[in-house]
Amino acid sequence: MAHLIEVAFRGNRKEFFLWDYPEPPPLKSAIIVDADRGEDLGWVHSLGELAQTRNGGCPHGCGTSAPTKKALRMANSRDTATAADLRRQNEEARRKAMERVRANGLGMKLTDAEWQWDRKKLTFYFTAEKRVDFRNLVRDLASLFRTRIELKQIGVRDEAKRLDGIGRCGRQYCSASWLPELRPVNLGVAKDQRLSLNPAQISGACGRLMCCLRYEHEFYVQSRKRFPKEGKIVVTSRGEEKILAIDIFRERLTLRNAEGETRLLSLVDYNREIGGGDQIESQSADEEIPDAAFEISPELLYTTEHEIPGASERIIIESSESPVATAIDDTPGRGVPAPGFVATDADGTRAGDRDDSGARRRRGRRGGRRGRGSDTGDR
Repeated sequence: MAHLIEVAFRGNRKEFFLWDYPEPPPLKSAIIVDADRGEDLGWVHSLGELAQTRNGGCPHGCGTSAPTKKALRMANSRDTATAADLRRQNEEARRKAMERVRANGLGMKLTDAEWQWDRKKLTFYFTAEKRVDFRNLVRDLASLFRTRIELKQIGVRDEAKRLDGIGRCGRQYCSASWLPELRPVNLGVAKDQRLSLNPAQISGACGRLMCCLRYEHEFYVQSRKRFPKEGKIVVTSRGEEKILAIDIFRERLTLRNAEGETRLLSLVDYNREIGGGDQIESQSADEEIPDAAFEISPELLYTTEHEIPGASERIIIESSESPVATAIDDTPGRGVPAPGFVATDADGTRAGDRDDSGARRRRGRRGGRRGRGSDTGDR
């Protein structure tokens, strides 16, 4: 059975291969693998169960399937010497290519150049803000180096991963050392953690937000679900109070009442004061009465006119075989219908839209037809 191994190449590029020999190669040993139309030299990065796990979770992995490429043999001293000589030629190739880029007037930055071990392919990695037409550049480079030329556009995060370096924490870049996937990081991650929004303090060497901002983000999200939102007004044992700030590490809240007095309250005491953790919203005095307070009841329907205390008009509610009007009872606080309430008949006519004879009253524009003539000449 072939062994699955993960091989690392220059610029932190990694791929998976199959090793058909009985014993797996030693870790970090140099091997020759099957490459694009030729052979390449790399170093064993992982094998065994670790390689199986990374194959299913890494972006460069094959998932549940096995890779198609194979590792050919162990590299000897001559092979490693050739690879060391190619590393010195990579920088020279990049500088020559930069001269051709300036000559063609292209808005691109060549980040790195990588010779394949058998010198059958030369790959250039570049960054650019816009799409670049480099067809003429490829022809110039092919005539200059006499080999297959490949240009790959990468992002600034991938550029930092290839070039490698030391971060502000004093350690190697996470993207270049162990991070299997470069996930996007937005400003909302920094806001959730209450970090400084100064780009100089939360940006990495690539100029983008640091990858480590995502490490503890899930902890902050889950912890804040146990706390009420900041700025919310709740009803506690001391009345209405506003939540000024929360401290997820010490599990306490800062509250302020209407008089401006502030106090610190633990999360346990806060849940006890508001009744088992249910946050009670403060209601304004002019809050609308819910529609559920006006339930339809045929026994309570009136057939006469009812005066509404404090109202300048009257509402007529007429009974019908299929009651569609809302009852108005004598319960305090429920004698006035809810805002937007309109009583209607069974045929959809609004209350007050019929005259004394029962005929449907015609509704015109504002002001009606009062004082207007019957024909067009009097208008």
